[in-house]
Amino acid sequence: MRDSSVRNRFGTTAAIALTVSVGAVLLSACGPENGDSAPTAAPTAAPTAAPAGTAPGAAAPGTAAPGAPAASGSAAPGGKEVNGTSAANHLTISTGTKSVALNGTTVDFGTVVRDLAWSPDGRKAAFVSGNGDLMTANPDGTGKVVLAKNPGGETWSHPTWQHATADPSVTAGAEALERYAAVVFTSEKGGTLRLEKVLTKSPGATPQVLTPGTSDGGGDPVPQPPQTGNTWANAGGHRGEIVYANTPANEVYLYDDYIRPVTRDLGRGSQPALSPDGEHVVFVRSVNGHDHLFTRSTQGDQKAEKDLTPAAATDYTQPAWSPDGKTIAVRTPDGVSTLPADGSAAPTQVSTIKGLPSYRP
Repeated sequence: MRDSSVRNRFGTTAAIALTVSVGAVLLSACGPENGDSAPTAAPTAAPTAAPAGTAPGAAAPGTAAPGAPAASGSAAPGGKEVNGTSAANHLTISTGTKSVALNGTTVDFGTVVRDLAWSPDGRKAAFVSGNGDLMTANPDGTGKVVLAKNPGGETWSHPTWQHATADPSVTAGAEALERYAAVVFTSEKGGTLRLEKVLTKSPGATPQVLTPGTSDGGGDPVPQPPQTGNTWANAGGHRGEIVYANTPANEVYLYDDYIRPVTRDLGRGSQPALSPDGEHVVFVRSVNGHDHLFTRSTQGDQKAEKDLTPAAATDYTQPAWSPDGKTIAVRTPDGVSTLPADGSAAPTQVSTIKGLPSYRP
């Protein structure tokens, strides 16, 4: 059977994002993109309805997620694990409601939290709010800041924290590194997907389109990667690297412009996540009727990819790396499961909360 990108079980390419327009709120779903068809506009939903395409059993915005512990602002007594999350395992789960599961409890952020992602130091969360804006907040839900205001008519989704650290082998001062202190996210407008970027030091600034480029390295010209259809960015490593998916091509790309612009095609798939050290990428691909997890090296040696879930009897989507790079959390129709990043064991369900897994460093 021909491999294809992850099938559209949880909704459209925008991961539980909001489209803001004059006089109406357009809701799109949380989940994988359908690589076999172009993205479609999000359907209009009544204010009290769950987002169109929301996974079965998921809660409507502002309501408790099925299986989630009671909302609270403090961790579980004694630091115990509750429904898969604890201070020890760093796992967090956002469900498109106001509450985020973390530290063995749920924290009320006071606004709908969609596609939550953590800063490299774990001190801030980035997410798309109930108004469709890009926001940041403290882990306890306080200190909310509108990093970028949705201008209307756009769907924003799946933010990720781009970052870089000083490298003694490269001449890069503090000012040069500041351009990597940014949040990259997907913007959909009129059916066109693009990656956009806003610096974290400039709240309220207008996001800029991120243009994947390819340097010829002094040799033969290299074909430019697609400029539209790009989505699901995920940052990792220490040089501002980002992996992302291109929906029309059903391909995963690695973007790195630390020294010179380089964008490399890593193969067929969707929903990629870059390991904390930037050395490996995990992504989703449909095989024989189920969504499998694959991993491969990001290095030039082009090491063979590996199917981490060869015996999959369910669908594994929306992967996330643990801070130490040893574990991968993944969404399933029944909740959240984890598995060793080397594929040495099958996934084990750790939570019945149906939402997007992420790890807080």
